This record gives sequence, structure tokens and C-alpha cells, in this order.
Amino acid sequence: MVSKPVHGLPLLPGFSFSDPTKTNFHRNQTLGYRNGFAYTRLPTVGFGGDRLHANQLSQADLNELANKRPTLTFEEPKQVPPSDFIPAHVAFDKKVLKFDAYFQEDVPLSTEEHYRIRKVAIYYYLEDDSMSVMEPIVENSGIPQGKFIKRQRVPKNDHGDHYHWKDLNRGINLTIYGKTFRVVDCDPFTKVFLESQGIEVNPPEKMALDPYTELRKKPLRMYVTPSDFDQFKQFLTFDKKVLRFYSIWDDTDSMFGESRAYIIHYYLADDTVEVREVHERNDGRDPFPVLLKRQRLPKVLAKNSKDFPRCVLEVSEQDVKEWFTAKDFAVGQPVTILGRTFFIYDCDKFTREFYRDKFGLPEFSAIDVSKKPPPAIKQELPPYDGFGFVEDSAQNCFALIPKTLKKDVIKMLTDEHKVLRYMAVLESPIPEDRGRHFIISYYLATEMVTIFEPPVRNSGFFGGKYLGKTKIAKPGSCIDKPTFYGPGDFFIGALIEVFGHRFIIQDADEYVLKYLESNAKDYPPSTILSLKNHFLKRQPTTQESDSGLIEDYKEKKDIETLIKEIQERLKNSDFLLESPIREAFQILDKDKTGYVDREKFFGICKNFNLPVDDCLINQLIRMCSSGEGKINYYNFIRAFSQ
Repeated sequence: MVSKPVHGLPLLPGFSFSDPTKTNFHRNQTLGYRNGFAYTRLPTVGFGGDRLHANQLSQADLNELANKRPTLTFEEPKQVPPSDFIPAHVAFDKKVLKFDAYFQEDVPLSTEEHYRIRKVAIYYYLEDDSMSVMEPIVENSGIPQGKFIKRQRVPKNDHGDHYHWKDLNRGINLTIYGKTFRVVDCDPFTKVFLESQGIEVNPPEKMALDPYTELRKKPLRMYVTPSDFDQFKQFLTFDKKVLRFYSIWDDTDSMFGESRAYIIHYYLADDTVEVREVHERNDGRDPFPVLLKRQRLPKVLAKNSKDFPRCVLEVSEQDVKEWFTAKDFAVGQPVTILGRTFFIYDCDKFTREFYRDKFGLPEFSAIDVSKKPPPAIKQELPPYDGFGFVEDSAQNCFALIPKTLKKDVIKMLTDEHKVLRYMAVLESPIPEDRGRHFIISYYLATEMVTIFEPPVRNSGFFGGKYLGKTKIAKPGSCIDKPTFYGPGDFFIGALIEVFGHRFIIQDADEYVLKYLESNAKDYPPSTILSLKNHFLKRQPTTQESDSGLIEDYKEKKDIETLIKEIQERLKNSDFLLESPIREAFQILDKDKTGYVDREKFFGICKNFNLPVDDCLINQLIRMCSSGEGKINYYNFIRAFSQ
């Protein structure tokens, strides 16, 4: 027991006594912890809980210590240790920002609602900046709900940025993966956190209401007792009595629409209507005979019928103001059944008698609804562009892939290798063109014309082919239906215009006269007469070839000049070998007449590779030919000698 001296007495033995009322004699604690650090302190209370005044500071001492800064006298100051690093997943563990939002979803296949409002909760996890969207489950909603977007870092744009808590606030639109959410509110922790970070939080908004959900909250409608109409009497009176109407549904105004036939049955026993489709053989449609099953059809609905769920419940008497009856069907009148308009054009005999006895109407006359064929469209060919033949250009209009024109095979077989040859001069104001001679060849099998100019030395013109095989139209003829030159137009002195160039016919082959005389009924007599007079006036000339070609050099050059020209042309070639060629012809000419058959002649030329296609050599062969199918090879060999 601790003794306590009496106040005012000296601290001597005998002057102290014990306090019997004290029960607490433990020592005062001088060690403690503050903010996780240990520190020492002076005792303020003695044994038994008595307050000690020796270790207490006065108010003046406390004020001096508050304003005094400690200084070091004998050593350098120590740096304050940095604060411990705390990771984000530790500092923000279980700290989540929650926002209330909604988005609007379109409902395209419903007559009751056009859109719906779906409420969601957006969670932002501060520890890893991830987000998730949860949709609360609504009972009997029929929509899969729950986790709408799983927890992840949500991209903000196409540049790779992600949403941060600084981008979130109330009263903003938030687009996540193409879905736009309207943020309307947040919880208190989210609000305090955003305000602590210096973000001004927008005022909250009201959550949008779903119109269809509000519609379902309306009270149920009240029904009245149905009337006491005797349907059994109607059934017994009109049992098995049906009105039949023939109608069509014209849907040609819409894309891929057509006109289809239907039969409308009206059952008098219970005032029901049935629509059946008329199928034709091989119409390509599925064999479903009934378009509308037998049922009562409402004509006028009540005002509140729009909200009635007809997709699951049948329309009752209270929802319909007026039903379809027999008086709504008449021949010649359209009737609209469930949005589809049918035109009634006829009915059967029983239906006519029923309307006559029941309503006093005259007999219905059938209406002709058969479609008249459209007027034939005259196909006109586009104007001719001048390229190729008119017949070939017209084939592009008859088929996608043009077909080859059908040729007159009989004419090609009969007139094959039949060529009419004429000699003409060029009519031109240019003096250099006045002396030019041309050979015009008309091919009877194809009715085409070629023009060849024999080469003349030192004339200034190359000669050779002047015009390839083609048909020549007469000047002034229609460009779409041109008239082409024919054998009847080539007479002595005729002016032939070929693509702007004018040629005057001066001579012809004797074969031309023979051919025209053998087919005199097909050609003008004036053409045949002009050729006869020309050949009568012509003086005898050198031997003509079997084919009757014109002697291009008969008035200007003789055979000697022609042989010299051939030798001049072939002087640098290897054809000037007279001895082998002469020996080959002499072997065939056993009678030593100087003539060889044409076939044998061309056979030798082929063996020696002689250029018989050359214009000068071809002209020499013509001049060396006789009328008996033989060729004088003496003059021909001279052209190939040195």
C-alpha cells in the first residue's frame, strides 16, 4: 500500500499515511504507438492514478514548442524517407464506380411497340480501368438478360484509346461497340469520388420509361354479356349453303407482282369466309389450296382494338363493331380482306338466285377480266455505223452472242470459182491518175468485188491490190438498206463509184458476155448489148487465156518488154536457171510442139518453186496460154534465163 504525506507536513517518517480507498496501484505506461510508429512519453499520472504536476508543460511552453523549428547543431540533416509505393490494385481494390443508364432498341416486327427501353448498370473498376455492363433481370420479359458486356477494357475510338473514369459523367451518351447508352445517374460513392478528383458532376436525369411496359400496367378491360341471337336456328336454316364468288388479286403495281385468281366462299350457316387459291397446271407454286382459313372476318374494329393482343387471342364480339356479311360481297365491286383487295368478277348460279331472292337485286353479269395481249412492239434496228456489213451489224441486235449469217449454199456451189473481170480507168482531175489501169473482179458466189492495179514501171505507183474483197454500195442508197453493185451495172462506159473514187469500165472478159447471155433473164438487156458491141468492134489480139483475162499490156507493152521486166525483178534471185526448167518441159512435150497442158505446166512450176503468184509472171502465163488449155513454154522459159 502506498502511503501519502499530509499536505503541508514535511516528508518525514510518521508524517504520511495510507489511503484505504485506492485500489489501482499499477505503473503508468510510457511507451506507445502512433500512425504505426513507436514513441516514448513522460508519465503524467503516478501510482494510484494521482496526476503528476512535475512533467506537465505550461501553455507558454506549448506555444513556444509549436513555433520552434528544430535545428541540427553537430551533424548534417537527414532526408525524409519517401512514402511507401502502393500499387493501384491495392489502393483501388474493391472500389467500383456505378452508373445507371439505358439504351433504346428498335422492334421492327411488332404492331404493339416500335421500340423498347432497356435499363442497364455500367460498372467501372478503378483497379484496372475495366468496365462491364449488366442488365437487371426482369421477370417474364422474354429477353435474355444479365451480363450484357463482360468485364474488359472498352475501346473509346479507332486510335486504340480506352475509356477512363474521367470520360464518365451523368447526362452523357456513351457509345460502346456501336450501342449508345444514356447515363442518367450514379451512386453516392461515384459522385464523391468524381468530385474529389475535381470533376463537376452533372445533375441526374430521369430514367426513360418503356412504353410497352407502361401499357401492360393498364387495368384489364371490362366485357359485356353477348347478345341472345339464335345461332342454332341460322345453322339449321342455311346449313350447306355457300355463296361462291370468283375474284382476282391484282398486285402488278408492286415489284415482281402479278395477277392471281381466287375463290371466296361465304358460309351462310355461321357467316364465315374462306379464300381459296386457284392453281393452274405447271404454275410453279406450292400446292396450298387455302389462302385464308374459314373464319369470321371483322370489317370495323373498336377504338381500343389496337391494344388488343390479336397474335395470341382471338378477336371477340366486343372488339368488333361490324363483321363482314353477305351484303358486303357483290359482282363488280372490290372487297378488302385483311389488307388485300380482291375484285369480284363473277359468281355461281346459287349465289345469283340468293341475291335476287334475299336482296331483290338483278342477276349479276360476269365481267371480263382477261388481259389483252400488249400491242406488238415493232423492232427497229439502230442506225448503221458504217463498219462491216449491214447484215453482220444487225446480228448484234438479234442475240446476245451474234450468230454467223446463213449463206446461200446452193449459190456458192453453183457459182464457185466464177469471176467476172473488167478493166477500168480511174477518173480523176489529177493528171498523174489518168493513165492508171485497174482490173475489177466480181465474185458471183459472194457478190463481192476486188480491184487490182497492174504495176507499171516508172509510173510512180506501187500497184498490186487496190481494194480487198467487199461489197460496194451504190451512191445515194440508204445506209441501213444499201443497194450493191451487181453484174448488171458493169457495162462498157459505166461509171462505178467506189468509196469516193470513180472508175470507168473500158473492157471486159469474153466470159462475162457468155455468162450474161446464159442468164439473160436476170440482167438488163442494155448491159448485154453494150458488151456485144464492144467485142464486135475490138480488133484481133494475141492469144487469150482459158479464163479470158484482159491483156493489160496489149496496147502498151509486148511480150518482150514483159520478159525483160521479169528478168530485171529476178536478177538477184536463184530462179534464173534455164537448162533444168527447159529439160523438164521438153520431157513432157514429146511431140515437140512447144505447148504443155496447164496442169503439167503448173506441176513443173511447183517443183521448181517458181513464183507463179507474182503479177508479172501471172501476166506472162496468160499471154503464153492458148485457147485449147495449153501453154507455150518457150517464151515462159526465156523469162528465167540470163
